[in-house]
Amino acid sequence: MKKKFPVEEYSLPFFKEVGYIRKRCPKCGEFFWTQNPDQETCGEATADGCAFYTFINNPPTKKPYTFQEMRESFLSFFEKHGHTRVKPYPVVARWRDDIYLTHASIIDFQPYVTEGIAPPPANPLVIVQPCIRMVDIANTGPTFGRHLTIFEMGGHHAFNYPDKEIYWKDQTVRYHHEFITKELGVKSEEVIYKEDVWIGGGNAGPDVECIVRGLEVATLVFMQFKVIDDKFVQLPIRTVDTGYGIDRYTWLSQGVPSAFQAVYGRLLDKIFEMAGITKIDNKLLARIAENSGLVSLDKIVNRLNVRRKIAKLVDMDVDELDSFLLPIENVFTVADHTKCLSFLLSEGVVPSNIQEGYLARLIFRRIYRLLRMLNILDKLYDIMELQINFWSKDYPHLAEMRNEIMEMLKVEEEKFEDTIRRGEGLVKRISSELKVKKIGKIPVDTLTELYDSHGLPPEIVKEFAEKEELKVDVPENFYALVAQRHMQIQKAMKEEVKPEKRLEIAVSHLPETEPLYYKDQYMKEFEAKTLKVINKEFVVLDRTCFYPEGGGQPADTGYFIFGGKKVRVIDVRKVGKVIVHKVEDSTVPKEGVIVRGVINWKKRYGLMKAHTATHLINGAARRVLGQHVWQFGTQKSIESSRLDISHYKRLTQEEIHKIEKLANEAILKNMKVETKWMLRSKAESLYGFRLYQGGAVPGKEIRVVKTGNWDVEACGGTHLKSTGEIGFIKIIHSEKVQDGVERLVYSVGLSALKAVQQKEKLLWKLSEILNSPVEKLDRTAEKLVKELKEAKAEKRKLIKEIAKHESISVGEKGKIETVSEIRNVKLVIRDFKEDIDVDRMVKTANEIIKRDDSVVAIFYGTDGKSARIMVMAGEKAVAKGVNANEIVREVSTVLGGGGGGKPSFAQGGGTRTEKLTDAVEKAKKLVEKLLK
Repeated sequence: MKKKFPVEEYSLPFFKEVGYIRKRCPKCGEFFWTQNPDQETCGEATADGCAFYTFINNPPTKKPYTFQEMRESFLSFFEKHGHTRVKPYPVVARWRDDIYLTHASIIDFQPYVTEGIAPPPANPLVIVQPCIRMVDIANTGPTFGRHLTIFEMGGHHAFNYPDKEIYWKDQTVRYHHEFITKELGVKSEEVIYKEDVWIGGGNAGPDVECIVRGLEVATLVFMQFKVIDDKFVQLPIRTVDTGYGIDRYTWLSQGVPSAFQAVYGRLLDKIFEMAGITKIDNKLLARIAENSGLVSLDKIVNRLNVRRKIAKLVDMDVDELDSFLLPIENVFTVADHTKCLSFLLSEGVVPSNIQEGYLARLIFRRIYRLLRMLNILDKLYDIMELQINFWSKDYPHLAEMRNEIMEMLKVEEEKFEDTIRRGEGLVKRISSELKVKKIGKIPVDTLTELYDSHGLPPEIVKEFAEKEELKVDVPENFYALVAQRHMQIQKAMKEEVKPEKRLEIAVSHLPETEPLYYKDQYMKEFEAKTLKVINKEFVVLDRTCFYPEGGGQPADTGYFIFGGKKVRVIDVRKVGKVIVHKVEDSTVPKEGVIVRGVINWKKRYGLMKAHTATHLINGAARRVLGQHVWQFGTQKSIESSRLDISHYKRLTQEEIHKIEKLANEAILKNMKVETKWMLRSKAESLYGFRLYQGGAVPGKEIRVVKTGNWDVEACGGTHLKSTGEIGFIKIIHSEKVQDGVERLVYSVGLSALKAVQQKEKLLWKLSEILNSPVEKLDRTAEKLVKELKEAKAEKRKLIKEIAKHESISVGEKGKIETVSEIRNVKLVIRDFKEDIDVDRMVKTANEIIKRDDSVVAIFYGTDGKSARIMVMAGEKAVAKGVNANEIVREVSTVLGGGGGGKPSFAQGGGTRTEKLTDAVEKAKKLVEKLLK
């Protein structure tokens, strides 16, 4: 049930002063404030039908504003009223560990500022923040701009502390009213304030929505609660969280039919021209726009019903309305989505199947489908160029990333085209399986799986399925549902040892452990007082230079010396603010005893080298591959370490060598490695959001590691004083971890030399085996591969000839096979004995079925160690119900193994060779059963 606040939360002195009265909307049931006693409804144009847009061709402002003018008017107004202008944050929320994208301006300051952990960059402040909301994806286009996937939110924020009040509800509403009436020129009596409750980002509070001529233009939130287990808990800081829709205000001021025309102007016209839509009946479009507030797929209303309503209001039938409107809506959506994608790619989001990369891929594939529908697929790059040129005036990083954006687009397009090619076969296979089960429609769950697991959009599945005479009903809000599911998935947290509950309880009352490893990273020994011993296994000291596992760096090991005893420290963990040492045996110091701690310096120093090297390789990868490279994960160890980076295609050997060369050049420069604690806001202001390479970092202050002018990151690991100490880096391996993520495995120092020597040994061994000098190994290998290919080709040719001969002699006396007939289907069973050459089996079966497509071939054999079985069915046999996949899957279990395939061909096997005869008999019975 929706939380309600009492009327006192909304009864502001301002409303009384200017003659506002509180009323209840008979349509939606919500309370609102108005100066007009005759105002019957809340005035918002929504699916509830409370109102229609009355600003179309009739703007209420003193003049029309361009998007850029409206943004500047908002910022300047609040600057004049004592607010500090703050630069927008990225659209990718890398400073957060609970969401992927920035979907409101307050996201920039949650949770650290709103919960009092860190101070704000200014107080009060004003910002215009580009935001991305994928949950609105289905409504983008059809709602004419009320819903967008990318938009700019104007926020003026004030953070009220117990000992320092900035301003609260009444002044917030006064500021808004002054902006909209005096700055923009809207009449006071046209501004309605609707009561609501806002919940987001773990915080909540009462809010008022500001409505003018049917359009909600701003939401003023009074954030004062934290949501814990669906309960509202009072926060120490009360935050003014406002959201002014800069896109909507621009639309309101121009009175054009859609926000897209107001925001994109000439850019939108160019997309219409590309699509061949040169003449639009603007009067008709305006009449439709007035009613577009009815459209919203977040309500339980389907689009066809809404279309019927609108068609009736504009005196058209539904088909006529769709013919006019759908191409226009598609162009609107392309304008929005291409802007959204350009912003995502410009911030280094690599389209993939995970995290924010999944959302970028979703947007790309929607664009691809829409351009295909508009018959302008070849204009994708032209439109992206238009977006980059248009928005880079305000956001210069778009132009800086132009080449990388275009390269990522090209790679993603190639991947998608490959997906479509493979998808046709996949849909055919699913169709065959459904037909066997006598199901004439692809279920929604299958559509979702095809999209999530194989990247096939439902519209393309529908195209392929209809060729197979299968029905597909695509849910209208399919993409919104998919996006919502992925937006809600929490970011993968950094790998760390989860402390046992008993440890948390045991150390909860202890003071924070002083981390000496930050005071002096080269400290090898220390003395400290024992504060607590837990179960003769864990020791807590008042201070330590033992580093606890975290950030991909393993824990230090070493030993404690006390009272003439020596005990090994085998693990170190951080539990809250307390560092806990795990010892090897039950010999532990008593509480209050002073112990001397000695760390395993060889291990620590090796890990310091590996950690500093990680920063160098990351910086080198960014310089070689581009600014889209971000650290995706890392793990350090003595012999070898790994760094996972975001990249859109496989790394070439040349790129790996360039990264390696640059990283070693950085070593030779012997750059100073500086570490210091900084206020979060100051660090972000100085170094930007590249700080968060390793993900979100909690706390008021963050530890910044700066490696010359090479790299700067928020990092809690131990590091060298200078890069020269690393000595040497060798990248020993590279692999694709998952779509959009590449792994670099590397060694440093003597371990790197050892890796080089191992590869050298391998080359010498190959040289001996092939009887060829090392410098001629490549040519020798090429010659051998060529000869092997020729031999294989000759073998295939011979197998084909044997297969033809064997297929002709099916059923002849003396052959190791049986031939029978079941309901006009010929069953051929052959024992290949020890010669279980699968290629020969397949080719022989193919030759038999070429002559008679009503044949089912069951071929089998064993080499004594394992048994193989293969089933192939001709087209007529499959049509009569034979399913090779089903047969093989069942009989393979008899053999103690597994297998599968398609209805027309499958193979399997197992190690239970003694059961081969039983398996063949079972296969025969299954054929008989399927043909009944």
